[in-house]
Amino acid sequence: MNEIIQAMLDRRSVRKYKKDPVPKEMLDEIIQAGLYAASGMGRQPTLILAVTDPEMIRKLSRVNCRIGGWDNAFDPFYGAPAILIVLAKKDVPTAIYDGSLVMGNLMLAAHSLGLGSCWIHRAREEFEMPEWQAWLRSLGIHDEYIGIGHCIVGYAAEQPKAAPRAKGRVFYQEAEK
Repeated sequence: MNEIIQAMLDRRSVRKYKKDPVPKEMLDEIIQAGLYAASGMGRQPTLILAVTDPEMIRKLSRVNCRIGGWDNAFDPFYGAPAILIVLAKKDVPTAIYDGSLVMGNLMLAAHSLGLGSCWIHRAREEFEMPEWQAWLRSLGIHDEYIGIGHCIVGYAAEQPKAAPRAKGRVFYQEAEK
């Protein structure tokens, strides 16, 4: 089978990570794959924020818990040492789709490098908050962006198995002969 298709079949969401940091060179490769995701009309309206600072990850975790309604003791990032946050320009009609394609590329790229990943939600709610909009401005980001997702990345402490695929999800309309 084609190696790209095989990677799509094998990649699973990882929810338990080793503490080992991910080398910057590997994160850069993953980010590059994300930046090459397809986008509507080639607009490339997405940004990727690479967060490896443990204190910033804790802050993101706390706000994510608050949005999700969990106790602060829960870690919605499952101990991952890196978070790649995908944002997309609010005024672009395909923003959510474009950002979702970036997230998919990030997760497949991480898998191809032997790393685990998982899409963690609530980025939209986070980046609607004034304190996180201020953080963006402090980074030099002044346009209006919508949070698409957090791609957590790290060395997997366990390898989840794929659940069986649900039946009845494909329909064909074929040409008559």
